[in-house]
Amino acid sequence: MAQLRIALAQVNSTVGDLDGNADKIVDWVRRAAGANAHLVAFPEMMLTGYPVEDLALRASFVEASQRALDRLARRLADEGLGDVPVVTGYLDRRPVGLVRSGQPAGAPLNAAAWLHGGEVLVRSAKHHLPNYGVFDEYRIFVRGDRLPVVRVHGVDVATAVCEDLWQDGGPVSATTASGAGLLLAINASPYERDKDDARLDLCARRAREAGCALAYVNMVGGQDELVFDGDSVIVGADGSLLARAPRFVEHLLVADLALPAATSAGRDRTPVDALDGTTITIDRHVLSTAPLPAYPVEPQTVAEPLDDLAEVYAALVLGTRDYVRKNGFRSVVLGLSGGIDSALVATIASDAIGPENVHAILLPSRHSSEGSVVDAEDLVKRQGVNSRIVPIAGMVEAFEAQLDLHGLAAENLQARIRANIWMGLSNEHGHLVLTGGNKSELATGYSTLYGDSAGGFAPIKDVFKLTVWELARWRNAQAGVDLPFLHPFAEEPIPEAVIKKEPSAELRPGQRDVDSLPPYTDLDPVLTDYVERDMGRDALVSAGHDPALVDRVIRMVDIAEYKRRQYPPGPKITPKNFGRDRRLPITNRWRER
Repeated sequence: MAQLRIALAQVNSTVGDLDGNADKIVDWVRRAAGANAHLVAFPEMMLTGYPVEDLALRASFVEASQRALDRLARRLADEGLGDVPVVTGYLDRRPVGLVRSGQPAGAPLNAAAWLHGGEVLVRSAKHHLPNYGVFDEYRIFVRGDRLPVVRVHGVDVATAVCEDLWQDGGPVSATTASGAGLLLAINASPYERDKDDARLDLCARRAREAGCALAYVNMVGGQDELVFDGDSVIVGADGSLLARAPRFVEHLLVADLALPAATSAGRDRTPVDALDGTTITIDRHVLSTAPLPAYPVEPQTVAEPLDDLAEVYAALVLGTRDYVRKNGFRSVVLGLSGGIDSALVATIASDAIGPENVHAILLPSRHSSEGSVVDAEDLVKRQGVNSRIVPIAGMVEAFEAQLDLHGLAAENLQARIRANIWMGLSNEHGHLVLTGGNKSELATGYSTLYGDSAGGFAPIKDVFKLTVWELARWRNAQAGVDLPFLHPFAEEPIPEAVIKKEPSAELRPGQRDVDSLPPYTDLDPVLTDYVERDMGRDALVSAGHDPALVDRVIRMVDIAEYKRRQYPPGPKITPKNFGRDRRLPITNRWRER
């Protein structure tokens, strides 16, 4: 057996920031070198950020990525880090002569590189290109057909990229044939609720199939609607968990591994059947052949798991923080109504960027209850956010004097006046407007277009109403608890009166949500099955939902597609969010019967 100390750099990159991402790679390689690591690995497309979407089709961006990779290799050597092998993801492309008809223009590659001694030693590319859910890589990338196997201190290390683990055959099968002692997978795997268990099970299964240990490094951070949670892991050849990084934070996971010494020839290229209808060439390289002398083994780190609501809340905070930060904002503004949705959004914002950078606008109308104003003021006091009261009754009356509006049109007028105020303050002071709608409201169209749906980012867009209440109670229970994604509030940040009150838009006297919607305890389960599981009417009824309720909910969801298409982005936490996951036509006469 040979000994290898590997460092997995679970870090946060920014799409398009080639120089900033390169700086981060150098910084974390320096940390890994300080920990005496023999190999350091970074996430998928670390150098460019992920996902780059159609930037991959722009030749100027691909060429910039290629140049940045060469500069990075030289810089590592210039800064005394050239002896540490570095594996990182980047954007590349096939040579023009290999392009085939029907492939994406420019033949871009979701690529991985080994850097060593000031040079790019090895280049390879992702083999399996996902084309489901939030992924459309098959449209913008071409497939890689090589498995690099690099000998490091007498251990053969194979390299794969993200989806190469999730699909059968391909690089995992080629790794088995190669006899590698370690399979290194670099990833940008987005967060979904309960995905950590599936991810660990997958790594364990692939390690057993490949017959070797598996190191899985994952990106962390927010990118538009996606949140990457880290959760990097190392498992043994038998699938046992050896080391695990904490979630939702940057982290260097260092582990000492006892691995089989390489026995095959040092350099060759061998085509093998990838067992997926393709052939993969095993491409062998040698960095160092001699095993290292024995040295003290450091204790392995296995991070404690988060409970379900903690991981959801952490994802919302990280997604919000990175959207604000990466888009150049320093502060946010939101309407604070005294209701549960705006209270949770304000709390997420305080945890994400600090309460001193949150500006809450109280906008009472003639229909606002006294309790709502008092509850909003109580939240402001508890959290220490900035606040301002802007009564809108006079503004509404001025509009009504010029327009003869009734019923729903009159109610929506109030919501749109409120939106004009916070959008105006956004323009004046440079705040990002946070939108307060939840997934139940988005699904059913229970929101005012250009009113409460206006804004730049929607932190609870993918959170059903029942979960909003659960998260509020969970967050209150964490007062005084030390977690890296929470602000240290001295008391419960959300007033209990806000959590207990019956939800209302307060746009007419005595209004309640149940006047327009089924009770959320009935509504959310139907929405989950219809929206996230794509169950049709008959399947919904067979699942036990009331037929009349099913018909009512389906109609509300189907006719509100145009509203959802105009809604701001927000963090994805479920398997199917409104946005990248669920794409339905607006003009659509199909109805479930």
